[in-house]
Amino acid sequence: MPQLPPEGLSLKERMAQIERSIIEQALNRNSGNVSRTAKLLNYPEPLGDMWAFIPGTRRQQNWPSTVAYVARLVIHRYAMLGVLDERGYPLREMGILQAPKEEGERPVMAGARCGECGNYTVIRKDGCDFCSACGAVGSCG
Repeated sequence: MPQLPPEGLSLKERMAQIERSIIEQALNRNSGNVSRTAKLLNYPEPLGDMWAFIPGTRRQQNWPSTVAYVARLVIHRYAMLGVLDERGYPLREMGILQAPKEEGERPVMAGARCGECGNYTVIRKDGCDFCSACGAVGSCG
């Protein structure tokens, strides 16, 4: 058991350190998964939900949990940075995940391999081979 230092201590600061340490241990044990960490710490929402501002507006709404609210804040932040739209989808393809396709959207057809840039984007345009990625023009005729 820790001993009380002769000069005393701030109980509020010490309790905050202990709480922070326990939360960090729980997050590490669950690889950063906040939902599982909350369950591990038996730390549910007091009433099961919360009332907070909708990110980017002056209105408020009822959120099912703090985790849902923080997730919405992160999506809103990425939208402000131009990485995601407000629904959480990427604004441009990032090469990691396939972008969701709209209903009725035609599939993109792969072209031939470009000798200059290496992409499979060479198409036939005005009778010549044309790379739609780098603009290289190949054989005509």
